[in-house]
Amino acid sequence: MGAAVELVRAGPADAETVALIVNAPGVVERWTAVAVDELIDDLAIDDGTYAAYLIHALGEVVGMIQYGVEADPQYRHAGIDVAIRRAWQRRGIGTDAIRTLARHLIADMGHHRLVIDPASDNAAAIECYERLGFRRVGVMRRYERGPDGTFHDGLLMDLLAGELL
Repeated sequence: MGAAVELVRAGPADAETVALIVNAPGVVERWTAVAVDELIDDLAIDDGTYAAYLIHALGEVVGMIQYGVEADPQYRHAGIDVAIRRAWQRRGIGTDAIRTLARHLIADMGHHRLVIDPASDNAAAIECYERLGFRRVGVMRRYERGPDGTFHDGLLMDLLAGELL
C-alpha cells in the first residue's frame, strides 16, 4: 500500500487489462505492443523471479508495474518497469507505485540494488526516478527497438537500498 496507490498482484485473468494499459496511447509509444495471449504465461509465473501488479488509485486501475529478478547470487538485483495511463501521468502515481514496489523489493525480498532503464529521451520518467533516489549509471546505446522499428538509447539507472527517498 502506497500513499496514493494500492498494488494488486496481476495474474493470468488480468492479461486483458494489462494489455489495454501497455497498448494505450501515451504508453504504447514507450512500450512494445503486447498481445493478451503473450501476457498469460508471464502473469502465471510464481517463482519469485517476476511479478506484475495492477496500480489502483481512487478506485480505478491506472497502470501496471512489474519487477524481474536477476537470480545469480553474484549479481542478484531486481529491475522495475512501470506503465501509467495517460490521464494519470504526472500526478505522482508512478512515483508512489515505484516507491511502494521498491520498499517491497528491499525490505521483504532482501534486494540491495534496483535498476530501471527508461528511454534516454524520456525526461519525465527520468525526473520521476531521480526524485526517488535512482542515479544515472550510463547510456546503453541502441538499447531497445522502438515501435517505429529503430533502435533507441536507454538510460541505465540504479538505486541502492539505503538511497530510496
